[in-house]
Amino acid sequence: MTYQPVLVSSGYAGWTFLQKTLQKQMAAFAASPQIERDTAYFTANINKVTSVDQLLSDRRLLKVALGAFGLDDQINSKALIRQVLTQGPSDSNALANKLTDKRYLALAQAFDFSNSDKVPTQQPAFSSKIVAAFEGSQFQAAVGQQDSDLQLALNAQGALSGLAATNSSEPTKWYNVMGSPSMRKIFETALGLPSGFVSINIDQQLSVFQQKSAEVFGDGSVSQFTDPAKMNQLIKLFLVRSSASTAQSTPASSIALQLLQGTGSG
Repeated sequence: MTYQPVLVSSGYAGWTFLQKTLQKQMAAFAASPQIERDTAYFTANINKVTSVDQLLSDRRLLKVALGAFGLDDQINSKALIRQVLTQGPSDSNALANKLTDKRYLALAQAFDFSNSDKVPTQQPAFSSKIVAAFEGSQFQAAVGQQDSDLQLALNAQGALSGLAATNSSEPTKWYNVMGSPSMRKIFETALGLPSGFVSINIDQQLSVFQQKSAEVFGDGSVSQFTDPAKMNQLIKLFLVRSSASTAQSTPASSIALQLLQGTGSG
């Protein structure tokens, strides 16, 4: 039986509790029988894989490889995954670089078999890196089964801090934010951007993200989120605004019924 994350509440209060217990909960989750079986198999066998075809032919290895990047639901889309991995990440015309969802690019970069002198799966720290990402992603998914906002916050905490620390230009970092479903949702909600915002010109979106970020956080860069205080400010704003939006969308009759039921039970 897989360990189920303990969440005491939703919103920022739930996030605060989750942060305090995160390491213990993740350790318990990683020790779950199914997770242990998946990661043990991956660790024992991934160094035998030296090509895209070998990876795709082993469903158990592919499960962990895709799961590490939150692409679990694409395990049956072998034609797509084959194209992403075969074309690799280097060519600007490669599929991984054209897809809006940058998780595919991250997958292509991790499993880049184009250099036969440096096969990624045979590098010393490769399996442990993928396993850690898989455990983290699966834990986030388990949290998401109970609270999707907390799942998004967990994902942003890891993905955004990593992106912020890279040497890429600020526009490139923002384009990566826009290409990540979870990070985009975090920023759009925290900055109060409308639902149709995604449909405007991509360069206009960049300008708006930079401007709104500067107004709210005092800085228009993605790099600022290497600062834990700024990260916490972003996540808190996201959770507070998301909770408020959910409350506003709840029909008044439903709220009244909940209050009456609460009074009756009391």
